[in-house]
Order: sequence, then structure tokens, then C-alpha cells
Amino acid sequence: MVAVLAVAAVMRNSTAQTPRLSRDSILNHLNAAITWYRDCTNKVHPVGLPSDAIYQDNARNIAGEAVRLAFQSARAEAALIDAGNKNSGASESSSQPPQQDFHQMAAKTSAQIDDTQAKLDSINKQLATAPRSKRQALLAQRDKLQGVLSLDKAVLEAIQKMANFSGATGDIAGEGLQGSINQLAHSVPEVFGNRTDGASNSPNQPAKSSQPQTSLANSSGLIGQSMMLIGRVRSMHEIDQMVNETDHLRQTTEALRKPLRDTIAATVQRGRDLANQAEASGNAPTEDIRREYQDLTERFKQLSSATLPLSQELLVIEQTRVNFLQWRKSIAEESKDALRSLILRVIGIALALAVVLVISEIWRRLTFRYIHDSRRRRQFLLLRRFVMGFLIGVVFLLGFVSEFSSLATFAGFVTAGIAVGLQAVLLSVAAYFFVVGRYGIRVGERISVAGVTGDVIDIGLIRLYLMELAGTGIDLYPTGRVVVFSNSVLFQAGTPLFKQIPGTEYSWHEVAVSLTPGANYQLAQEKISKAVDSVYQEYRQDIEGQLSGIERHIELQLQAPTPETKLQLVDNGLELVVRYPVDIRKASEADDHVTRTLIDLVNQDRELQAAVASTPKIRAAIKG
Repeated sequence: MVAVLAVAAVMRNSTAQTPRLSRDSILNHLNAAITWYRDCTNKVHPVGLPSDAIYQDNARNIAGEAVRLAFQSARAEAALIDAGNKNSGASESSSQPPQQDFHQMAAKTSAQIDDTQAKLDSINKQLATAPRSKRQALLAQRDKLQGVLSLDKAVLEAIQKMANFSGATGDIAGEGLQGSINQLAHSVPEVFGNRTDGASNSPNQPAKSSQPQTSLANSSGLIGQSMMLIGRVRSMHEIDQMVNETDHLRQTTEALRKPLRDTIAATVQRGRDLANQAEASGNAPTEDIRREYQDLTERFKQLSSATLPLSQELLVIEQTRVNFLQWRKSIAEESKDALRSLILRVIGIALALAVVLVISEIWRRLTFRYIHDSRRRRQFLLLRRFVMGFLIGVVFLLGFVSEFSSLATFAGFVTAGIAVGLQAVLLSVAAYFFVVGRYGIRVGERISVAGVTGDVIDIGLIRLYLMELAGTGIDLYPTGRVVVFSNSVLFQAGTPLFKQIPGTEYSWHEVAVSLTPGANYQLAQEKISKAVDSVYQEYRQDIEGQLSGIERHIELQLQAPTPETKLQLVDNGLELVVRYPVDIRKASEADDHVTRTLIDLVNQDRELQAAVASTPKIRAAIKG
């Protein structure tokens, strides 16, 4: 009676030792492991650090090992579930695939077809020898059998098609949990290589990882450093997500391992209880107890084959978590240095801009303090804008751009296009700096260019504006027209430009007097030159003042201009010429004064009147 009770207790404990495992929990664990593995290999993008390749390879290899351990445990768990179903007496009919019903129907229909065909053959034989009175009935019976035969054949064909379709779609389902595990293994062939049969020692074939982009990591520009810092922050966020996903997978694995560990503990405890019972009874172990020991040993091996890979998987998952945390720590440390460098660069750009603005303000104040001419002041302020804009552009260019090789190529093409398309404009801008130079043109000066004589009224960066002057002889008057020339006219060899030396705004005029033959030319020369000199003395200081200015300007000593008297032979006889300087702004007034003085002198002096053959003429002197 005691042995019977012991055997009953053994059977109850054996049933209780079956772990509470389900198909869904096993497949969910595998799906979570596969998703986690793919995220480990693809989700975190390297930021260009040398250590990224090491951490990425470690994550890929460790994750692959975790997936292999998960599949190893899943196959062992599937075997435990199958063993539990057999022990619980699960009916075989309930696990039959549905395509077997179609096979039975097809066999039954084939039998009916054979029976109908046999009857039809028998009727055909009877028709060969049947009398005319029975022939009509046999023909009607044959037609009926032929209809039944055709219908059965159509039904058989439809059943066969359904059976084939059900067999094709039911192969996976027919394999049960093991088939689902194999199908999941096919989704990660790089983990198992060419093998998906559950071999845990299959070599890992990691996917070829893309090389990290190091251009931003080596960038020194503000934009490059900002993009690099943003990329590192994004990578740290991705690593944090992977750490959370790793923790979730660890929780899933621990939940799946818990019933297995509980069952192993119950199995070990049951073995100890049997040993204690045997020692307490003092009898030799019965055949039922020995069988129970064998069952417990076999069950322990099955449970350990499923539990041990899960425990190893937990260790591997923890290694992956530590690897991600170390990776994040290395990126964080490098990001601190990058952030510090970025802040220093921003401060440097701000200081450079501040220096440029200070120079701009000093330039503006000096311009208003030392330059009183409004036009010249406007030119200097315009030049200040260009220079300051260029300096600010250089500061931003050096601060934001780091790929100067590509920038230099692009700038070369742009410069070539600008030089071709704006050749005349660039030449005018270059000529502007010569025009406003030391010996250049000033507003108010009189110049002659391309056959046009006029006073300069404005000098622009690209164009030159003249008030046109025209007249006959020595008299020039404004025409009321403004002539516009491009500054590039300065570089045109066929279009010369004439101007007075800065500070010498005077020209030479001459009085020509024809003398009669035999006249006292010495007397005429003395009196006429004295009259012209008396007029010159009235504005002599203005002319000599201009001469002093030009001497200081060009650092040369020049001879002061004075009236000159010469005798020369012409076609009509002897001619007396007196040259004298006149201010170009007051030339007409000086000539008018000389004319009146000479007329009064000739009218008052009889000897001079006899020596002069014709009325004196005032004309512009020709300078050789």
C-alpha cells in the first residue's frame, strides 16, 4: 500500500514539474531578440570617432551571440512543450493537419469513380450482346453512369487542387513551434551563416558596416562643428534608446527563464525527497523509484538545456548594455571637447566682428574730422563700406567654412565668370583708385579727354562726370551738357587725358603785335612788355601761390612764371609776341584788362602808334 502511494505521489510531482511555457512567449522572445539585434547593428550611427568601429563591432558580435543563444533555448523549450503534450495524453487526431481530410475525401471519391467505371464497363459489354428490347434501357443506364462519372471526376480534381494548396500553405503550420522557430531563423541568416538548423556554434557573418564619415569630425568650421555636435547628441540619444531596448529584452528573457528555473528547483527538490524516503524506509529502491530517478534525470537535462542558454543570453545582454554605456561615455567626453571648441570659435568670431566694427567707427570719425570736402568724404565713406563688408565676409568665411579646398575651386570658377562678365566694370573700379590718387583728378579741375574739355563735377566708383566747355580761341563757356565717361578711359591708349598739374591752375596766353618796317622795335618791345607786366602784377601772388603749392606737392623746385617778350619774323614782316600766365578761372578778365591797357597805350603814344602796323591780337599760347 505504501509503494502504491509513493508511485502516485511520484506521478503527481512529475506532472507538476512540467514548466508553464507557451508558444506565444517563446516566439515573442525570439522576435524581441531579432529586433534588438537589428537595432544594435543599424540603429546607432557612428560619429567619426576611432573607437566607434570597436564599439559597433562589439555590439554586433555580442548581439549575434545573444540571438544564437535565444534560438538554442527556444528549440529546447519547444522540445519540452512537445514532451509535455505527449505525457498529458494529447490526442494525435487533434494535431493532424487539415490536408489529411482532403486526402480521405479524394480516396473516397476515387473509389466511387472506380466503382462507377466498373459498372459502365459492364453495361458496355451487355450492349454488345443485348437484344433490341433491352438495348434502350441499357443505353439510358449508360448515359446516367457517364454523367455520374464526369461529376465524380470533376469533384476529384477540385479536391486534389485543394489538397495541394492546403499542403503548400500548411507545411509551415504542420511543423508546429519548431517550424516557426526555423522560419524566424531564416530571417537572420547572417547570424547562423548558411545553417538554420539550430547549431549554436555556427559562425557569425556580420553585415558589412559602412565606414564612418570622418569629414565632419575633422571639420574646423563653425557649421561643421555644429553638425558634428548635433550628430553626436543624436547618437547618444540612439544609444539611450538601445539601452532601454536592451533592458526590455533582459526583462523578457528573465520572465521566460523564471518558470524553467522554478521547474528545475522543483525537480532537484523531488530527487532529494526520493532519497530521503529511501533512507527513511531502509528498503532497497523499487523499480518504480528507479524509473522515477531516470525520469527526473532526463527531465533535468531537458530543463537545463533550455535554461542554460537563457542564463548565458542574460550575461551577453548585460555585456551589450555595458558596451553601449561605454560607447555613450566616450561620445559624451568627445562632445564636451567639441562643445568647448565650438564656444571658443563663436567667441572668436564675435571678437573679430567687434574689432572690425571698432575699425569702422574709427574710420568714420577720422573721415568726418580730417576730410572737409563733402564729395571726398562721401567717397571715403563709400570705400569704408566696401572694406568693412569685405572684412566681415572674410570673418564669416573663415569662421563658418572649413572645406577650403572645394571652396577655392568654387571661388575660382565664380571669379573667372565675374571677370569675363564684368570686365568693363572691374576695369572702371580699378581705374577709380588711380583717378583719386595723388596725381589724379579732383572735383572742379579742368581736363580734356577724348576731345572733350570740361570741368569735373563728380567722380564715381565707375563713372566720371564733366561739365562740357566749348568756345573759339581762348574763350571757353559751359554748354549746359554733362559728359559721362567710364573710369576705364584712363587705360585706353587711343583716348588720352589732359589735366593741369595739381596746384597750377593757370595757362599761357600771348599778345601778338605786327610792327611796321623800319620801326623802332626796341621802343615797342619795352613799352608793350611793361604794359603787360603791369597787368600781371595785379594777380601775380595768386599764380606764385599756386606754384608754391605744386612745389610742396611734387617736392620739386620750379621757376616762377613771368611774362616773356620775343621778336619773330612772320610772313607779313616783324612780329612782337608777349607771353603771360593767366588763371584759367579768370582768363577772360585778365585778357580784357590787357586789351584795354594796350589800346590806351597805343592811343596815347604817337611813336608806338607809328611802330604798330595792325591791331594787337590775344591768343592762346602753343606750348611745345
